[in-house]
Amino acid sequence: MLLRLENFSCGYGPMRVVHGLDFEVEKGRVLALLGANGAGKTSTIMSLAGHVAVQEGRVVYQDQDITHASPMKRIKAGLAVVPEGRRLFPNLSVRENLIVGGYSRPKPQTSTNMQKVISLFPRLGERLNQTAGSLSGGEQQMLSLGRALMSEPQLIMIDELSLGLMPKMIDICYDALSELKKSDQTIILVEQSTERALEVADQVIVLESGRNVWQGDAEQARSDAGMIDACLGLSHNGTSG
Repeated sequence: MLLRLENFSCGYGPMRVVHGLDFEVEKGRVLALLGANGAGKTSTIMSLAGHVAVQEGRVVYQDQDITHASPMKRIKAGLAVVPEGRRLFPNLSVRENLIVGGYSRPKPQTSTNMQKVISLFPRLGERLNQTAGSLSGGEQQMLSLGRALMSEPQLIMIDELSLGLMPKMIDICYDALSELKKSDQTIILVEQSTERALEVADQVIVLESGRNVWQGDAEQARSDAGMIDACLGLSHNGTSG
């Protein structure tokens, strides 16, 4: 088991946002964490990355308790996050943003890892010398994902992959996820678009007001999308109903 949460709660100061989560993620599996705005999805993965305080319970990663480990220790252990809004360095080039993403790894691996990213996203290879701020939204999302991959993560957590992107760019990003899945990359995917998330997911958890209201395998969820949508309060295409 790569990751296990035990009675996991997190939040900000005295405010608890996520309440008593219990779940496991196996190596090479994709977990879709679904829910409407404010459900606690982002807080969960940012807490797993070490940026939001764990208020109760445990986080066990590769049989090690990392509940109170620093963000840097988590990165070095193989956790990476692709944040909502991408949070790139807009005045740095594509190449420089990728190099920053790999700073926790030995320098000789930088070139190899960059080639892997370019193989996944050839468009980035054409724009290595452009500033990140000059890229389209879809290209910036590719760069944000590529930057996370530069750290050679065992577990990559992606927050709202498709948010604000044109359909063609969403397709490119999800094609990349499918390729990563084939290479046994473990992924936690936060999405409001249930339909796209279920295309790549193996496991599904639905959060509502910071609580787990549905959990199961993606095949079961795909066969009963109406039930998932009812939990989310969404229409089938992932938009508000």
